[in-house]
Amino acid sequence: MPRIKLLPMLALAFMSLTAWSHGSEAAGAVSLADVVNVQKYFRAIHVMAMLLVGFGFLMVFVKKYGRSAATATYLLVSVAIPLYFLKDSLGIMGGVELDIDRLILAEFSAAGLLICAGAVLGRLKLFQYMLLAILFVPCYSLNEWILLEGGLGLIEHGALVDTGGSIVIHAFGALFGLGSIFSLTSKKEFETPIEADATSDRFSLLGSMVLWIFWPSFCAALVEPSAILGTVVNVILALCGSTLATYFVSLALRKKVSVADIANATLAGGVAIGSTCDRTVPAIAFAIGIGAGAISTFGFAVIQDKLQNLIKKTDTCGVLHLHGLPGLFGGLVALFVVKGIDVGAQLSGIGITIVLAILTGLVAGKLLSFAGSRITPYDDEEELD
Repeated sequence: MPRIKLLPMLALAFMSLTAWSHGSEAAGAVSLADVVNVQKYFRAIHVMAMLLVGFGFLMVFVKKYGRSAATATYLLVSVAIPLYFLKDSLGIMGGVELDIDRLILAEFSAAGLLICAGAVLGRLKLFQYMLLAILFVPCYSLNEWILLEGGLGLIEHGALVDTGGSIVIHAFGALFGLGSIFSLTSKKEFETPIEADATSDRFSLLGSMVLWIFWPSFCAALVEPSAILGTVVNVILALCGSTLATYFVSLALRKKVSVADIANATLAGGVAIGSTCDRTVPAIAFAIGIGAGAISTFGFAVIQDKLQNLIKKTDTCGVLHLHGLPGLFGGLVALFVVKGIDVGAQLSGIGITIVLAILTGLVAGKLLSFAGSRITPYDDEEELD
């Protein structure tokens, strides 16, 4: 660009900047808190991408149920977030003042709900997913209140180490879903194979990649600004560790790498690092990811079929092995990683989560069973045009 045209443009830009600066001073300078909240907004949008695109596509691996899985994802998120806002605005079981914090916590509850829904995926009518959300969110909030806010005086406020929700979000959601399948898996549904094909597997891998990319924002959503960079590094390294472990363990156990293992167990590092994401160092985070990936892959390759044949129930997405076991592993690892941790509070939090999630899941599953059942499981055609 000729210099004669560039100089007036620079002068105009400088005058505009000066005018904006004076206007800002008149209106009041932007505070550090404002900047922090805007950054939280960015992470909240990342978490929303995880909920709708990540979880949504991860669950379309059932080849005849992909459209229903995506629709159910919309419905679950759209019920969970307003319901959590209602709970919070009424001051029931605690609450926060900032709307952006409230939104992030509501998204966390939606994440736990989507994990839970993965256990019964394909066996509920679409309206039953909304009923599941109505039943799940209060139970999730109760557990969150007890563990994080000192509710009922069972655990001292702030004593539990679980920044990124390994226990509160992942373990609770998975075990709630595990409890619900006892009333939501008929003999016909148990005997119906869950089929996948190359196309559904590709979409599932896409969902997994979206979750992988945005998981650092999930864990760092509410951490102090000074801890964000360290948290992000730890989460990424944990995901790298679980991805590598998944490949080698899947190959060793199956003699061929399973696409289902890659789509799921690679994420186990993100699940497990949640408890200590802001309290550890990169080398340990990588090791936690390796351990979680190995546990998750072993669960999918060895435990899943044996357990389901034993109880005659189906965990459609294998949430026990992606979220449940790695989540509990992450909570227990904190005992060895975090200096000065309250061992009693940590173990109590894990125990309360296990008991409360399974019991409330059993009750929710029984209540949902009264609302009827699908004629044909794992098939879009029954409800979608």
